[in-house]
Amino acid sequence: MKLRGVAALSALALGLAACGSGTEAGGGGGDITIGLAVSTLDNPYFVALKQGAEKAAAELGVRLTVVDAQNDATNQVNQVQTFTTQGVRAIIINPVDSKQAGPAAKAAENATIPLVAVDRSVDDGKVASEVASDNVQGGTLAAIELGRATTGEVVHLQGIPGASASRDRGRGFEQGLNSGGIKVVASQPADFNRAKGLDVMTNLAQANPGIKGVFADNDEMALGAIKALGDRAGKDVQVVGFDGTPDGLKAIEEGTLAATIAQQPDVLGRKAVEQAVKAAKKEPVQEVVDVEVKVVTKKNLAEFKK
Repeated sequence: MKLRGVAALSALALGLAACGSGTEAGGGGGDITIGLAVSTLDNPYFVALKQGAEKAAAELGVRLTVVDAQNDATNQVNQVQTFTTQGVRAIIINPVDSKQAGPAAKAAENATIPLVAVDRSVDDGKVASEVASDNVQGGTLAAIELGRATTGEVVHLQGIPGASASRDRGRGFEQGLNSGGIKVVASQPADFNRAKGLDVMTNLAQANPGIKGVFADNDEMALGAIKALGDRAGKDVQVVGFDGTPDGLKAIEEGTLAATIAQQPDVLGRKAVEQAVKAAKKEPVQEVVDVEVKVVTKKNLAEFKK
């Protein structure tokens, strides 16, 4: 590698260090650097997504630089803008907020750097490829499964309001409600966070003492809800989550979580890197990449435990 290439990569590392936590993975080959802007690494789901991306980067011989927005949409825009000034060949964004990711997409477009969205969409901006689970289908499956597990009044713990995953899972959940005898009596955001899920569920349970079920837009909030419900969880109140995280699977095994809709975050990360590398090389990319979701219950739990 030429000296000026080394200098450019050194500048990249220094510049990103000021924007968030950064890690690099690569096979040491090629001259392609991909930037990955993750919404938060304070969530095992996104840690798995990052690990899948890092493994793909290593196998493809490209350099991957990861930054953590810590669920701050403004911080994430700044991180993407920094990427555009540091010579990356493609950018992958896992938006904190799909609506607020527009300026990040515009910055990439202005710099003629291809942008790949992963797990969540970008509402207003140009992307070369979108890699995501079918969250609408997942929400529908969650409603069907909750309807199988219980009947009566249920509550819905929503994710970050501006995130496409929250909107799509909520839309799918509403579509699936007619499949069973459940009725939503309260919905409230808990921002995909376990501690907030605990707080919100505590308040909702007090306001709605007769509830029989909970759907949470991710396993972290579901686990918070389980803690708030105490001995009621898995007995007179059934909880369904989303993601299929190790802690979620453990809760299914213990009987406190009735089901979760398993995504494949490592596959999402891998496919996002694959599309980003193709875009960086100006090769044809797949505009939409769908990754399958599956219902996990105690019956098929063994298939998902690693």
